[in-house]
Amino acid sequence: MILAGDVGGTKTSIAVFSSKRNLRKPLAQKTFSSPRFRDIESLLFEFLSKNKYSIDQACFAVAGPVIGGKSSITNLPWVISERQIKRVLGISSVLLINDLVATASFVPFLNPNVDYLVLNKGRPVQHGTIAVIAPGTGLGEAFLIWDGKKYRAFASEGGHSDFAPRDVLQIELLKYMLQKLDHVSYERVCSGPGLKEIHTFYHKIVDARERHAELSKIITEADDPVPIIVKAALGGGRCDLCEKSLDTFVAIMGAEASNLALKIFATNAVYIAGGIPPRIRSALEDGKFVEAITKKGRQSELLADIPVYLVLNPDVCLLGAAKLGFEKFSEKGEDRRVHARHFR
Repeated sequence: MILAGDVGGTKTSIAVFSSKRNLRKPLAQKTFSSPRFRDIESLLFEFLSKNKYSIDQACFAVAGPVIGGKSSITNLPWVISERQIKRVLGISSVLLINDLVATASFVPFLNPNVDYLVLNKGRPVQHGTIAVIAPGTGLGEAFLIWDGKKYRAFASEGGHSDFAPRDVLQIELLKYMLQKLDHVSYERVCSGPGLKEIHTFYHKIVDARERHAELSKIITEADDPVPIIVKAALGGGRCDLCEKSLDTFVAIMGAEASNLALKIFATNAVYIAGGIPPRIRSALEDGKFVEAITKKGRQSELLADIPVYLVLNPDVCLLGAAKLGFEKFSEKGEDRRVHARHFR
């Protein structure tokens, strides 16, 4: 059995899996509010105290770069270490991986119409590179490359690259953000906190403060303003500032998705994952999002041929973590068996 986790800045999902063949049927699973815990070990203690399984192997997908078996979570004051988890929990084997590597690794195993939705049919190139971009609490990015036998997932911190405005309003948005930050990345404007910043920007430049005062106050004070903005934006004219904010968010997400696709030459597909996209499904299906992706000048035709898929399965990262854990620990077991045979 494997203990697997999807560790994010807002929430953390933990599950116990019995085998690689039964990934879609975990023995136990629960989602926690990440900020409620001082560290991952205390969260795991709470989960394991109510789920009495004998666990000796664990794999955690974390929202941050993993270097030398250690990671500082980008949007959470946690430092996670394989060695620390092994010591505190008494687990013999622990693997930390980037959350987008976990997500990307499960992409080839998603089921159409159930796990994902087609936004642009395109013309996929067999065994071509695949891009994965995931706006949530942060902005994750990853890619998959065919190695001759299977797809292999690789991490990227491209979400922290410089935000490049596409029009006059986005230039003004950048100027506004630069008053608050010395570096404005795509993550700062294409994430949950980014959507809030876009809304605040519009509220400041549009002469509608009194008209939207009550809703804006609710948004400003909310722990998670994304559902409020999205509901108002998709609610049929309830809030024009929320509509503008979501339109800008979608345009920026499309621009960065195509940036990633061009940089890795993603001729097979672009997958849109993360916590926000499924919530704004209707805004991604009306054609404006795909239009934002294909708006790339001389490379527009190339981008139009790339299939674009919206990932609907909320557990894709968790499933990817479990899958990679089973594969890694299976390899270690095989290595030990080969070593034993060699010196027998």
